[in-house]
Amino acid sequence: MKVIFVCLGNICRSPMAEAMFKKMVTETGLADQITVDSAGTSNIAEGSPADSRTKAILDKYHIKDDGMIARQLRDRDYYDADYIIAMDQMNVQDAKDMAPAGLENKVHGIFEATPGKENRYIVDPWITHRFQDTYDSLSEALPNWLAKLKKEIK
Repeated sequence: MKVIFVCLGNICRSPMAEAMFKKMVTETGLADQITVDSAGTSNIAEGSPADSRTKAILDKYHIKDDGMIARQLRDRDYYDADYIIAMDQMNVQDAKDMAPAGLENKVHGIFEATPGKENRYIVDPWITHRFQDTYDSLSEALPNWLAKLKKEIK
């Protein structure tokens, strides 16, 4: 199973989600069954490392960032991924618009697996400078995605 987390530039929210989810997947012994990646809907930051503020939050919680480099979502991702999980409404819409015909249904909002919060999103911390809030929101949403994937694997 493959999951790709998506935000606008792939330097703040999606690499944070990727690193956090990789740690969760590894800690639950599912690293051989779940592949985790991230990408951006734009190529604005392609080739750049994760934002230093994202790295600082990951360091604070002892989460490896594995030298992630920003890249844009590509057609191949839609064929390879089971889920493309986007951080906000614009990311969801852009990822659906970019999808090859018939693969739009692979795109989901970050809180879609969280009962009662399906329409909640994560604001871009590059704009708000609230990177801790991003981490806190991901800490709420990601366990629900992991639980969903675990059910689907069995």
